[in-house]
Amino acid sequence: MRRFAQLLDRLYFEPQRNAKIRLLQDYFTEAGDPDRGYALAVLTGALTFRHAKPALVRALAAERTDDELFRLSHDYVGDLAETVALIWPASAEGEPPGLAAVVETLAQSGKATLPKVIAGYLDGLDATARWAFLKLITGGARVGVSARLAKVALAEWGGVPIQEIEEVWHGLTPPYADLFAWLEGRAARPAPGMAAPFRPVMLAQPLDEAELATLDAAAYAAEWKWDGIRVQAAAEGGTRRLYSRTGEDISGAFPDLIEAMDFDAAIDGELLVMRLEDGAPAIAPFNDLQQRLNRKTVTAAMLRDFPAGIVAYDLLAEDGADLRGLPFATRRARLEAWFAQRGRPRCVLSPLVAFADWPELARLRAETVRPSIEGLMLKRRDSAYLPGRPKGPWFKWKRDPHLVDAVLMYAQRGHGKRSSYYSDYTFGVWKDDQLVPVGKAYFGFTDEELRALDRFVRDNTVNRFGPVREVAHEKVRGLVLEIAFEGLQVSGRHRSGIAMRFPRVHRIRWDKPPAEADRLDSLEWILRRDAEQDRHRFG
Repeated sequence: MRRFAQLLDRLYFEPQRNAKIRLLQDYFTEAGDPDRGYALAVLTGALTFRHAKPALVRALAAERTDDELFRLSHDYVGDLAETVALIWPASAEGEPPGLAAVVETLAQSGKATLPKVIAGYLDGLDATARWAFLKLITGGARVGVSARLAKVALAEWGGVPIQEIEEVWHGLTPPYADLFAWLEGRAARPAPGMAAPFRPVMLAQPLDEAELATLDAAAYAAEWKWDGIRVQAAAEGGTRRLYSRTGEDISGAFPDLIEAMDFDAAIDGELLVMRLEDGAPAIAPFNDLQQRLNRKTVTAAMLRDFPAGIVAYDLLAEDGADLRGLPFATRRARLEAWFAQRGRPRCVLSPLVAFADWPELARLRAETVRPSIEGLMLKRRDSAYLPGRPKGPWFKWKRDPHLVDAVLMYAQRGHGKRSSYYSDYTFGVWKDDQLVPVGKAYFGFTDEELRALDRFVRDNTVNRFGPVREVAHEKVRGLVLEIAFEGLQVSGRHRSGIAMRFPRVHRIRWDKPPAEADRLDSLEWILRRDAEQDRHRFG
């Protein structure tokens, strides 16, 4: 447990990606089985302890500490695990248990015995190990390592392509002894171990418009970039699965799609809410799709009101044949033929955009302002389907974001490395003589700008609500943030009735007085315009 705690602690304070990879690889070498497998499971989100909830940790801390001291400490630190680790009245004695022993004991503990088990471990660990233990049981190991980065470190450590790990990942279970045996050359590569496996997704590079002059327009096909969730629908051998872009199995949240997947193929596409209008499928706003995302249970009313569908981009496999090595033009022709065989319930073909040259395509991109379309995808006609984000075959050419000047209203402490900074900002625009909130942003600024924003929040706080501070935002006193966003949607959560899609801080307007920030009328106009133009039906 001590080595695992040291790993998390060092990852937390290490800002460099390559240095994080080296730390992980050193741990894989030194820790051995099964500890390294359980550590990998923690970092990739593959370990859950159903009854180990944050509320249980708070209750245990309340039994051992003064309520007011805990409240003040949590408000200052901003992170539950770190607060409890520091405030817990214990002094560790003896050698701490190994990570595997901790994980296996927790897994065998029932709801009634778990509090005693957790308290016992907290009593026997030092502050750093207590922090790592709490991150482990609550699933909140935010140390700047994504599941993808952990797999990259694993692939480089084992000397294999990352896609080979992705292809077998869903058939593996912690502590991954067979995976490590393969990477160390002691065993063959594990089989996928499941029907309809996930195939690592091919991603596009952002297009720098200056690059267009170097590209041959005739070598590329263009299609719209839909504003939904990238998915892979795999139905093979009677097994049907729906995967997210990162390979998470989300089949349980979309039973309507699973039921409609009566084919033997693997489709790459965009998940959207799709309703019938005049007998043809029509794309609904992204706000409708949000009603279906991250749901553990789906009601009959939700299935009826927000029916899911897929706009198909690519055909990765058909009737047991792997098509990923074929050129895009060939795969596209087979995809069109696949659709022509018969109707595909809840699945439509993404149309290609015809163009003669780059100026014509640029004009089409500028003229198409539907919120359900983010921009264009450019795909080389001769490109194979390659995992990851290779340079050159595919480009995404997103439309320019909207910009609005808004006034900072509230700030909240961040998480992980930002737990000591006010880094989550709620902002608003003017409605008559009052500000109404329209969104929240927590990225888009540099570390130096974050420190400046944090100082502004602390120096201009007018009210406190736990970890949230209200900031002065009168017309003559306050801070204007230039916010970039992709679109707007109707929202019952904001007093303005509007919420932004993907807002981020584009610029800090230290020079602009709050009275000159934008008004709600301008956002309402964008919303009305988009609603009128965002109508795409597939006939």
